[in-house]
Amino acid sequence: FFSFTKNNIDDKEFDIPQVDTPPTLESILNEPEDEDEPFILEDTCLLNTENIDAHSCETSSLASSDSGDLEMNATVHGSVLRRNVLKGISAQIVSAADKVDAGLPTAITVSNVIAVGTSHGLVLVFGKHNQALRLCLGTTATGAEYGAVSALSINHDCTRLLCGFAKGQITMWDLANGKLLRTITDAHPPGTAILHVKVLHCVDVCTLHALFLLTTRRVMGMRTCESRCLFSGSKGEVCCVEPLHAGLELKDHPISQYSLLAMASLTKILLIGLKPSLKVWMTFPYGKTDPASVPLLAWQFVAVQKTINPVLAFCRGDTIHFLLVKKDESGTIHVIKQRQLQLNCDLISLSWINPRTLVLMDSTEKLRVVDRPSQEELETVDMAELQLVYNSSHFKSLATGGNVSQALALVGEKTCYQSVCSYAGQIMYLGTKSVHIMTLRNWRERVDHLLKQEKFMEALSLAWSFHEGTAKAVLGQSFYPAKRKGVVADKMVEILLQYVDRSLKKCPEQGKIQVMEQHFQDIVPVMVDYCLLLQRTDLLFNQIYPRLVENSVARGVFLESLEPYILSERIGCLTAAVMRDLLSYFQENGMMDSVEGCLVHMDITNLDIQQVVQMCWDNQLYDAMIYVFNSGMNDYISPMEHVVMGNKMLVYISCCLAGRAYPLGDIPEDLVPQVKNQVFEFLIRLHSVEAAQEEEVYPYIRTLLHFDTREFLNVLALTFEDFKNDKQALEYQQRIVDILLKVMVDNSDFTPSQVGCLFTFLARQLAKPDNTLFVNRKLFDQVLEFLCSPDDDSRHTERQQVLLELLQVGGVVQFDEERLLDLAEKAEFYQICEFMYDRKHLYNKIVDCYLKDPLRKEELFNYIHNILSMPGYSSEEKQLVWVKALQHVKDLVSINSAKTAELVAVHFADEVQSIITSLQVCSIGLDVEGLNPQTVLRLGPDLHELLVDLQCQFSPQQVTAFLKTSQDYRLEEAIQITEKHKLHEATAYLLEKKGDVQGAFEVLLQSDEVQSLLRRVEEALHDIIALCQRSSHGLNQQQREKHWCIMNLAKCSVSPDCFSLSSALKELTMKVLNSMSSFIAPPAIIQRILQDPVYGKGKLAEIQGLILGMLETFNYEQTLLETTTNLLNSDLHWSLSHLRKAVSRGLHPRQYHCNICLQQYKRRQESEEEIIIFSCGHLYHCQCLQRKEVGVLSERQYSWSCYKCTSNQGSRPADRSSEESSRSRSTSLAQVSRSHFTINMLSEATLDAQQTQAWDHFRTLYRGPSRLAVLTELTHSHGNERPGLSNPVHPGTGSIYHSENFQLKLSPPPLVEE
Repeated sequence: FFSFTKNNIDDKEFDIPQVDTPPTLESILNEPEDEDEPFILEDTCLLNTENIDAHSCETSSLASSDSGDLEMNATVHGSVLRRNVLKGISAQIVSAADKVDAGLPTAITVSNVIAVGTSHGLVLVFGKHNQALRLCLGTTATGAEYGAVSALSINHDCTRLLCGFAKGQITMWDLANGKLLRTITDAHPPGTAILHVKVLHCVDVCTLHALFLLTTRRVMGMRTCESRCLFSGSKGEVCCVEPLHAGLELKDHPISQYSLLAMASLTKILLIGLKPSLKVWMTFPYGKTDPASVPLLAWQFVAVQKTINPVLAFCRGDTIHFLLVKKDESGTIHVIKQRQLQLNCDLISLSWINPRTLVLMDSTEKLRVVDRPSQEELETVDMAELQLVYNSSHFKSLATGGNVSQALALVGEKTCYQSVCSYAGQIMYLGTKSVHIMTLRNWRERVDHLLKQEKFMEALSLAWSFHEGTAKAVLGQSFYPAKRKGVVADKMVEILLQYVDRSLKKCPEQGKIQVMEQHFQDIVPVMVDYCLLLQRTDLLFNQIYPRLVENSVARGVFLESLEPYILSERIGCLTAAVMRDLLSYFQENGMMDSVEGCLVHMDITNLDIQQVVQMCWDNQLYDAMIYVFNSGMNDYISPMEHVVMGNKMLVYISCCLAGRAYPLGDIPEDLVPQVKNQVFEFLIRLHSVEAAQEEEVYPYIRTLLHFDTREFLNVLALTFEDFKNDKQALEYQQRIVDILLKVMVDNSDFTPSQVGCLFTFLARQLAKPDNTLFVNRKLFDQVLEFLCSPDDDSRHTERQQVLLELLQVGGVVQFDEERLLDLAEKAEFYQICEFMYDRKHLYNKIVDCYLKDPLRKEELFNYIHNILSMPGYSSEEKQLVWVKALQHVKDLVSINSAKTAELVAVHFADEVQSIITSLQVCSIGLDVEGLNPQTVLRLGPDLHELLVDLQCQFSPQQVTAFLKTSQDYRLEEAIQITEKHKLHEATAYLLEKKGDVQGAFEVLLQSDEVQSLLRRVEEALHDIIALCQRSSHGLNQQQREKHWCIMNLAKCSVSPDCFSLSSALKELTMKVLNSMSSFIAPPAIIQRILQDPVYGKGKLAEIQGLILGMLETFNYEQTLLETTTNLLNSDLHWSLSHLRKAVSRGLHPRQYHCNICLQQYKRRQESEEEIIIFSCGHLYHCQCLQRKEVGVLSERQYSWSCYKCTSNQGSRPADRSSEESSRSRSTSLAQVSRSHFTINMLSEATLDAQQTQAWDHFRTLYRGPSRLAVLTELTHSHGNERPGLSNPVHPGTGSIYHSENFQLKLSPPPLVEE
């Protein structure tokens, strides 16, 4: 069974139920293979164990590796692998091929010796260290009989060599004397090549597309061999086998006693235990993989959670899986599936080079070194020049006639199992003419390899990763961190000194100065960084800097590069020489801001303070000077005496009083009380140190108040927060308040805002519960009179705002409220009055305040609405406000009539009549039109009519729009009002609404007669045409002619002499006739033209343009109709032709048997029963379908549906057929694809139900209305009307013309030139 636990990668835990009975090898081999269902983690707590069997198996989360390829980061790894060519062995392989006809190399194995097999059956055994040829096993005659060497293996003590051949023989050799110990020819079925031979103690394992276990014994001097088939290959040939070998140091490992064997077939991985009895521990199917990919296996003992256990790495394609095998304290074997590794290449070789590093080869013969814990690719090496030996001929069994499956032959195209061999941290690769060996470089070699290429930055980065223990594939470092860091640090110091010398030697001697600066700017910061990382500032300033000073450009770059490190406080102390050079360099180059920034971050105890102060004073570096005084001399007063007062001084005083150092850091705790006392003593000085005779008292406080009163008082307020338990500080607090009052109250130099800020500050302090300050109340009265002085109109808003702020912070308790109100009203401080009334809940008086305040009148509406609608106010308070607002409704209307109407609609709906009456008396209008559309105000008809009357007087252009939107007026009264004010358009609308179309027509005609200007005639004519078009739908032909003719006569009654140009009248006539063409027959129109006084007295040539225009319109409409018909015919022909092709297309059945009775239809050829094939490929007998009731009898024939498809959809076929028969004509494409076509032909050439559905489907492919619908619309006739483009369609008909997006993409009719 599989039970999944965590491993060292810290992934999620999977809890898998146990399997009661482990499966046997036979059940594994005989189980059906289903490659469509790979191993899948269905859920975080469930695992699909259908194809996995073992005692116990555990897995880790795959979430971190299942998305995307191997990620690469910017970490420097250098050259990880050392690549060497075994020149001695390579030369002897080539020589043997030439001299003794040994053939090309085919296989390699390594232990204490290196054995190479050849294509002519020889095995060359070389010494591992001296590469000398020790033995040449076999002869070319044996090679001619057995074929090429296809597999090699050496036992654990390097005394025996197993050799497999291409024709299936196996030989065993004694490596001590080169004797042939045994030849095995009957261990397997003949005629198959040996693909693998592996030695596992006294047991040999060989694969020949199947898997055989060979047990060798020596009894009484006779060597015997027993063969046992482990895997027959009937369920997929064996491609790879790998036993678990434990070295001498792990020979007592609890897993070693089971003799584990991993086997890879074409479909799955099997893990088999050979001892104490043969048992399958687990299986793992590949799932969806490329059939040409090579299965790969590799074992390695890995330290996981402080214990060493074997890990099996296997893959086929681009995904490497890892299985950890361990035995717990209870003796249960666990197989833990660990995080998989996803690559972006097809692998052909997989090897461990150490417990944390994999060496992979892809199909392009590139080696990839991958760190398994981080899944990071460390290096890529191209091995194309090796000319790797492939084992394709053995996998295809070319020596025995190629009797293998196509799947195995396809895999064999890229197999190189016998060409790659790993042993003791070394990996050997066999080429056609050479042998290459790969080993890991130790950490020094990797660093030196970069130094040889003069990649100093990369070398330093790699060395630092070794120092911090973050490097990958590390070899040769001490296990103890302190010792490791010390050794690596010494190497880094050596690299840094080499880097300095190289940068000075390689410096460009000629060219622009910018090139030299860029050269050192790329190098110097790197040196500084690593010196600081190593905490070796002595190296930086005592060895590196003296070397860089030789070059002036390098010196300047070095000094400039120190600035960011000083500002970030990574460098806090410089040597005296470097500090002196730094200050002089910055001063020479005008970089005084940099000087100031560096000084305030450094320890200046080793500087000449007098020189630094003088430099700061000369260059106005006040921050640096303050820092030097504070840090160097513990003097916090001198900076305030020398620095000009400003924002900087305010911040400095605030920091000192708060115990903070300026510009950063903290004042030492033992100095905080002393600094505070010194600052207060400085502020309350009566005179400055060098005071002139005219100097006023308290110059420092006076200067700070004049500079920024509010900010200085804020600084004092923050300081007073800490003066709760300090008696001396409280005395300073009272002293400063007295000085502030004396300086500001008795001085007229301060503005009302400044005085207000002082008393606001005092009010806040006095309002505190633990207040100890004393302020004379008379001072507040003086300030109140000063701010409320009615004689001073200057700064009215400023004085009111200052007093309001003073009251809001609690200063109201310092005043007499009645006197305060009286002064505020006299000074017109209405916000002050509002504040006081709000405290007393006199909200109705606040209404008067808003009315009197010219700046806030518009806010009154919101205030009244909030009081009347929001909770929190008593009914009596709301009633008083309601009455007050009703009393001042006239004032509200004068302010904003629209907002007043909104307010009345919401809160005074019952008083509308009285309000209107009072406004009528005063001739003031209420803007009811401006109401919010969501506001519902029910007014009587008389009020609506009154509103109409007012609009007729003051805004006649809005009357018609109002009449169209409102429905609450009476028609007769409204008509009388509009007639009284002679608004003909509004009167015509009302008459038309009443139903008197004739009256509306006459009114519009009157408007035409009254106005003599052409513009007014055109406007009136437009209204008359619109009226005739709207009313023509409800009239018969005679009534239509009467209306249109009356309008034409009315137009003609206007004397042509009234116009300067007769062409204008002709244009109007054309417009009328064009509008008439949709409702009046052409003969009647021609008759009206001849009766027109404008044309009737002239010649025919004068009406030629009019008649030609009508003919052109006719030609345009005829062309439009013909074009539309042609388009429709073309579409119909295209659809029917495609439908005919679909109907006549032959159908090929998926199976040759009926899907109901499962009998082949060929057996019933003698019978007369019909065969039905559906487009889905299913075939049925007609009789079988009738029994299943899947046919629907239509008027002419049966309509069938596929029984299997309808059954899969979960509905009965009969029900589905009935649904399809009653379904609308828009059928989906999926339903059409299931329509059937029978073999027998119909006698009548008609469309059946399924063909009709297909036709409907083609019609639904078009977006918007079909062309048939367009044609129908064009040819549609309303009664006796003549169809035309100008014929409007009634909205109720659902015409396509009502679609805003509908338009015909046709050219307009040509213009007629007169």
